[in-house]
Amino acid sequence: MLTAQRYIAHFDLDSFFVSVEVLNNPTLAGKPVLVGGSRERGVVAACSYEARKFGIHSAMPMSRALQACPHAIVVKSTRGEYSRYSAWVTDIIAARAPLFEKASVDEFYLDLTGMDKFFDPYEWTIALRQEIIDKTKLPISFGLGTNKMIAKIATDEAKPNGYIFVQPGREQQFLAPLPVNKFPGVGAQTFATLKSMGIHLIGDILHHPAAELEDRLGKWGADLYRKAQGIHTGEVQPFHEAKSISTENTFEENRFDIEFLLSELVRMTERVAYELRDDQKTAGCIAVKIRYPDFETVSKQMAIPHTFRDDELIPLAISLFHKLYNKKQPVRLLGVRLSDLGNQAIQTGLFDDAARKADLYKAIDEVKGKFGRQSLQKARAIKKEKK
Repeated sequence: MLTAQRYIAHFDLDSFFVSVEVLNNPTLAGKPVLVGGSRERGVVAACSYEARKFGIHSAMPMSRALQACPHAIVVKSTRGEYSRYSAWVTDIIAARAPLFEKASVDEFYLDLTGMDKFFDPYEWTIALRQEIIDKTKLPISFGLGTNKMIAKIATDEAKPNGYIFVQPGREQQFLAPLPVNKFPGVGAQTFATLKSMGIHLIGDILHHPAAELEDRLGKWGADLYRKAQGIHTGEVQPFHEAKSISTENTFEENRFDIEFLLSELVRMTERVAYELRDDQKTAGCIAVKIRYPDFETVSKQMAIPHTFRDDELIPLAISLFHKLYNKKQPVRLLGVRLSDLGNQAIQTGLFDDAARKADLYKAIDEVKGKFGRQSLQKARAIKKEKK
C-alpha cells in the first residue's frame, strides 16, 4: 500500500507585533520601529526590518538598541490588538485548512496531505496566504515542504513576505547550501563545535559519518545527520480551542458577609487563572455569576486583553461582582468563568516588567504543582475563622 505524499505548510506573520502597530499607525511604515518598554529599563519586544539593519533584535535592552539606532521610534505594545489579529488569522485558516496547529500567536503549521488528489497544494497555499493578506492587511510568509522542519526553514528563507515550495525529493538540495545554524537547536556552542569539525553548511554534515557526529555531540549528532538528509517526523498537532474554564461554589449556608464573598471570589479567580496557565492558555473574557436563595441567577461578563495573570483578573472579577450584587439578598452560589481562550501567546518576558511577573507566576505555579493549589493563596482569599 502506497503512503500518501506529505505536504506541510508553515505560515509566519512577518514581524507580527510591528506589523500590527503599523496598521494602527501607518506613519510608522518603512521606519526603524521598536516595540517594547521604557527607553531606560525596557527591552525590545519586536523590531521592524529597518531596525534589524542596525543589528537590533528582540530581547535586546532598549537602551542598547537606541545606541545602535538613535532615530528609532519606540512604541508601547498593544497586546489586546495582537490577540485580536492572531484570532482573526486563526479563524481564516480554520475555515479552510483540514488540519492545522497554532504554534504561537503568529505561527501556524498546516497539514495538506491528501489534498493533492483534488487541488495543487502549492497553489492552494498561495491562495490562502493572499486571502489572509487581503482580509487582515498583515504581511505573511510561508514555506511548503514534506515535513514541519523543511516547511519552517523554507519560511525563514522566504522572508520577508514571500513563499517557497521545496518539492518532494529536493530536501537535501534545498538544505545543503544553508548555514548549519539554520537548524533550530544549533546554538553558539554546538555551532562552534561543528565549525571545529569543518562543518559550516548543512551539506557538510553528510560528509561526516553519523557515528563521528554522535561521538562529538551525543544523540543530537545522530539527529543532526538525519535532519541534514531532510528527515523529520514531527506531526502537526490538531488545534482545539477550549471554550472556557470555570469554577463555582454552592454554599452550605446562604451568605451575606461581603468580606467572605470577596475572599471566595479571589480564591476562585486564582484557581481558574492557575488552570489557565497550566493549560498554557490566555483568556479574553471574564464573567462572574451569582445565584440567590430563590434560584434567581445573574451573570455579567466583559471582554479583556488576553491574559493569564491573577493580578489582572482579580480586580476585574471584583468589579463585575459589585456591579451584579444585590446587597438586600444573601448569596447561594458564586462562580467565575474565563472564556475566549487562546494559546499562551502574549510574549511574556518581553514587555516592561512582564519578565519579573512571568518568573513570579512560574515560581508560584511550581509550588502549587508540588504542594497543592492551596499551598499559596492571596491573603484576601484565606477565609477567617469565626471566633
